[in-house]
Amino acid sequence: MGAQSPAALGVSSTESVPADHPGVVDLFAVLAYGEISAFYRLAEEAKLSPTLRGKVAVAKMASAEMDHFNALESALAARGVDIFDAMAPFVRALDAYHASTDPSTWLESMVKFYVGDGIAADFYKEIAGALPPEVAEVVREVLAETSHSEFVVEEVRRAVATSHSERDRLTLWGRRLLGEAITQAQYVMAQRDELTELVLGAAGDLNGIAALFERMQASHAERMAELGI
Repeated sequence: MGAQSPAALGVSSTESVPADHPGVVDLFAVLAYGEISAFYRLAEEAKLSPTLRGKVAVAKMASAEMDHFNALESALAARGVDIFDAMAPFVRALDAYHASTDPSTWLESMVKFYVGDGIAADFYKEIAGALPPEVAEVVREVLAETSHSEFVVEEVRRAVATSHSERDRLTLWGRRLLGEAITQAQYVMAQRDELTELVLGAAGDLNGIAALFERMQASHAERMAELGI
């Protein structure tokens, strides 16, 4: 799902959600659609790379996303759930997010992979802290950071180090990604009662959710700094 936060997210280690909670299926499903969407997105955006090295790096990113999708498909199948039926409720919201954050340049694409996907990963990793071990293991597996993020950091930092205008433009882009990602998360929860219950169970209450979003914003700022923007 992309890069993880460079700082601890303050996730509770206390299990508070049962393994058979219906929100777990929703969680796996929204993650699965996020992964398959990322696969197609990265495959399409590879053509934006000005170098062969970049094209190959993005192809490897896309391959990792497909592996994550397969893991989620297996996890849902083990629960007797068809992945396509489970993903259907999340298609509109996630497609809307990607449509509103469609990168127009290679660097915007790289920032979206590192920052935008990282925001989503933080959100789901927070929830994993309150899940039973066998469920949390699946979530963390598909959110695991890969070495591909190092390529993104190098690519963006090199570009912004030599261009103030590029740095300013990508800074605004990163802020937009944060706003759109949080809006998307709130919309998805509002549409799915089971997922809302799961998130509330993980966060504790509405104040806990507010704190969760604050931690996400702090992690976002660290990622932006890591990219030099």
